[in-house]
Amino acid sequence: MIRNPILPGFNPDPSICRVGDDYFIATSTFEWFPGVQIHHSRDLANWTLVARPLVRASQLDMRGDPDSCGVWAPCLTHDGTRFHLLYTDVKRYGRTTMGGASGASLRDFHNYLVTCDTIDGTWSDPIHLNSSGFDPSMFHDDDGRKWVVNQLWDHRPGRNRFAGIVLQEYDPATEKLVGARTNIFPGTALGLTEAPHLYRRGEFYYLLTAEGGTGWNHAVTMARSRAITGPYELHPDTYILSSRTRPDAVLARAGHADLVHTAEGEPWLAYLCGRPLPSRGRCVLGRETAIQPMRWAEDGWLYTRDGRGLPELEVPALSNTPSPARPTEERHDFDSATLPIDLQWLRTPEPNRIFSLTARPGHLRLFGRETIGSVFTQALVARRLQAFCTSTRCVLDFEPQDFQQAAGLVVYYNSTKFHYLHVSHDEEVGRHLRVMTALPDAPQGDAFTAPIPLPAGPVELRCEVDYERLRFGWRMAGAEAWHWLPELFDASILSDEASAPGLPNFTGAFIGMACQDMGGMGTPADFDWFAYRERAFSPDPTTG
Repeated sequence: MIRNPILPGFNPDPSICRVGDDYFIATSTFEWFPGVQIHHSRDLANWTLVARPLVRASQLDMRGDPDSCGVWAPCLTHDGTRFHLLYTDVKRYGRTTMGGASGASLRDFHNYLVTCDTIDGTWSDPIHLNSSGFDPSMFHDDDGRKWVVNQLWDHRPGRNRFAGIVLQEYDPATEKLVGARTNIFPGTALGLTEAPHLYRRGEFYYLLTAEGGTGWNHAVTMARSRAITGPYELHPDTYILSSRTRPDAVLARAGHADLVHTAEGEPWLAYLCGRPLPSRGRCVLGRETAIQPMRWAEDGWLYTRDGRGLPELEVPALSNTPSPARPTEERHDFDSATLPIDLQWLRTPEPNRIFSLTARPGHLRLFGRETIGSVFTQALVARRLQAFCTSTRCVLDFEPQDFQQAAGLVVYYNSTKFHYLHVSHDEEVGRHLRVMTALPDAPQGDAFTAPIPLPAGPVELRCEVDYERLRFGWRMAGAEAWHWLPELFDASILSDEASAPGLPNFTGAFIGMACQDMGGMGTPADFDWFAYRERAFSPDPTTG
């Protein structure tokens, strides 16, 4: 069986394509660098991260991009010769009304195209397509023509900001959009129309969109037309997949989908979902990717297998040769000059300014840069939290000289919500350990635990997460006994749902290593190793 989600943790906005026996899914990375995650599978059940194509400053520079901006909704396609990847780089989001579709809001979206002959090769420099909205998608028609669709943004007061789906032809010879821009689909009453994908089957062009916003009202809408420019008629059920009417659904927030067919012609739908905490309702693992088989009915429309339009937690697997399973336990000893692929950093295309794997062999050296939460250059290297219950440890060698220098283990969503177990220095306490918490939905923006004096030498840091419960521990490197901080921290703040009103929250929780030197001296911190493990629930992880 295939158990959903197939890409757990922060892996939203899936775009799926098949090339021969190989399936690829591209997902959004927002402010995390390198840009766009691409996973590979041959059985649709087990997926391996194989590439992040946006690796150069010429392709992506997100310094200054606000939280939850940067790379939105990539579209990955193959035209028989090469891969085409479209993506948006969002430079300004602003604040919005809770409805998301009224009032005036100026935003900056830049849509680009890169290409490559192989999925893990060197991708081209970007071609700027337009900046009229977000979620660009390319369709390769049977006659060789190429078309781009994207969401249209209308900032004018009193207008629907989500102003429909626009279509324009792309000319590969001139590397430009050509001809008239046509609004082919205004959306339905559910609103917030986005994430378009076009397909052709028989005499019809089919359009998939996401509607209702990426929260609890999310849905997949389908329409079709005999002409690519429309008019498009709605599916008899309007929405072919949604969990918005089922608060009991394990896979909530279902929407933002893309369609792929197996070599035998069987349709499968990859889509976004979220798994709320059982007792708190917040999705601490962010927006994830699920997949399930669909069916084409005699009326020429796409339906779920049972016609109910609901996400499925388990579906029958293909009979193909299985792909390697995703590892749920990893230890990085930093013995290579290349950062492990599951680790990322924030915004900057100049990683040599924030970390080195060669300055001290066998260690990840982070150079203290700007404050934690900076939208320009901060030294933070982390991986996704991909399970409700995890154990994470690292060894830190760091001798700060003043209170503006800090380094440690951080559980991070964005600049407004994190828990940071860090080593710093105080003129009264000396070298010490404490936790800084950024609170996204409380009158007080941050909170600190009392400083714990530390002797000199490397220290091992530990974080245990069990659903909404988070505990920190420490011990000097080589010691047997753990010391546990008495505070029980709230992991549920590391979610889309925990927020001040009007801010974008589209990513997910990461855990990793960070270093700051707010005095501007670049004081480094060295991490000997970093280990992450997914496990069963523990009522008291401090006993293990």
